[in-house]
Amino acid sequence: RSHLITQKRNSGRALPHVIRLWLGQGVWHCEVSRVSKVQPEEAMAKSKFEYVKKFEQDETLLPNTWVVMRLDGRGFHKFSKAHDFAKPNDARALGLMNAAAVAVLEEFHDIVLGFGESDEFSFVFRKETTLWNRRSAKILTAIVSFFTANYVMLWPRFMKSATGEPDQLKYPPQFDGRLVCYPSRKNIRDYLSWRQADCHINNMYNTCFWKLVLDGGKTPIEAEGILSKTLSKDKNELLFSEFGVNYNNEPAMNRRGSTLVRRVVEVDKVVGGGASGSGGAAASISSDSGGGSTASPGGPTDAMVTSVGSAKAGASTNAASRRPPPGTVVKIKRKRVVVLHDDLIGDAFWEKNQDIFPLEGQ
Repeated sequence: RSHLITQKRNSGRALPHVIRLWLGQGVWHCEVSRVSKVQPEEAMAKSKFEYVKKFEQDETLLPNTWVVMRLDGRGFHKFSKAHDFAKPNDARALGLMNAAAVAVLEEFHDIVLGFGESDEFSFVFRKETTLWNRRSAKILTAIVSFFTANYVMLWPRFMKSATGEPDQLKYPPQFDGRLVCYPSRKNIRDYLSWRQADCHINNMYNTCFWKLVLDGGKTPIEAEGILSKTLSKDKNELLFSEFGVNYNNEPAMNRRGSTLVRRVVEVDKVVGGGASGSGGAAASISSDSGGGSTASPGGPTDAMVTSVGSAKAGASTNAASRRPPPGTVVKIKRKRVVVLHDDLIGDAFWEKNQDIFPLEGQ
């Protein structure tokens, strides 16, 4: 056996040696020899300044826990006003947030679910994730920076004026973030229920507030006074009696937020004539709650469904003759990130998605 050791001289420099031990004729033999070529790790540059690394703290997240990274827009009240967001909800801005979040899920496969409302998004990592060895600083900065970069890059696609021209991004958006570990399935379910309840409460208040201001002629202070100490039933009554608005008919995205998960969906693909290409949009997935969903572009192919032609097993036909004609549309299955607007507080979503959030003990 050989073992690398270092011997210190008076100068303090480490001299690598190798000790070889072997057994011969019942006697152990030992040989110490100098290493002629220093190993790469021993040859790395050292300096007296490296002691500062000792100040770095170990910020490893707890193992075997659901990791939630929640990002939130910083100064978005000012940002939305500067960019003339529609009140109480700007469908363009919400679509932009969803698109940036979809990009995050497509980049980081350890994220199993995203949930967003207004200017915030939560990303849930699987319990077993070892991304960056669960180092919190790495995970936090990577997700926040990637989301922000996609928000800026996708801005011209979503934030368009009535003429179809992209609105100018007057100054860059900012997002901050935090990481929290949740040990159980119940904890993660309660967390997402809390965020969806927050979405409902805020949206109902904002819907009433801006109806009073924009359609009712009230000042912001007067609207706040009218809504102070009101309950949900009072706000529902106000919307219906004064403005003829049934809150339950408001867009599901505004009332429930957006939930991002991965689904296998069917898409159209144009094939034939030796040319390959992708086209068509992924089919919608209807949610149990009727909120609907959309599918993101791109994503890895899981399986292909042949929908053109079939040959009997063992038939000896020419390969060229089996090719579909150019322009033929076939159905393929792809795993895509889809945007749902489901109820996360009830049981239906959790029973349907036990592959994402298995019951305790499974």
